[in-house]
Amino acid sequence: MRAEELREESERILAELVEAEAVLERRVIAKAELAEALAAPAEDVAEPVAEPAKTRTAALTGSVVPPWHEGMSTDMLAVDHRRIVELVASETAGGEGASAKELAVLLGLQAVPAKVEGVRSKAKRLAARGWLGALPTGRFTPRPSTPTARPSVAPVSGGPDGG
Repeated sequence: MRAEELREESERILAELVEAEAVLERRVIAKAELAEALAAPAEDVAEPVAEPAKTRTAALTGSVVPPWHEGMSTDMLAVDHRRIVELVASETAGGEGASAKELAVLLGLQAVPAKVEGVRSKAKRLAARGWLGALPTGRFTPRPSTPTARPSVAPVSGGPDGG
């Protein structure tokens, strides 16, 4: 009797051992695959399937100013550049153009040299790409066929004076 009990117990233990070894083997394989995946260079890792390329409708802040051509709208520009084009279009009815300092104030920035020069740099880039005109006096004008401007431009809030 004792021999049969021990034999049944050893069979049960052997069955448990087989199951435990199978689990251990799966874990060893998973660990090896994980280590291999983590050690692989980035280009070897499969990337998720991307959606088909779509026509870009809006630019990101800090993006390059594309050259203007017929049919382009200000939506192709980064927000800062778009606002400058729209402000120049709305503020220069007299034809004398807007200065970088005036634009900085209209954008809600302080009229300090650092801010004014930042606006001047953006406006010059817009003029060089055909989005604005630039007068020899340093003032900026809309191009003859300015892209449609939005009717209202809210100034950026901020700064110590709240403006």
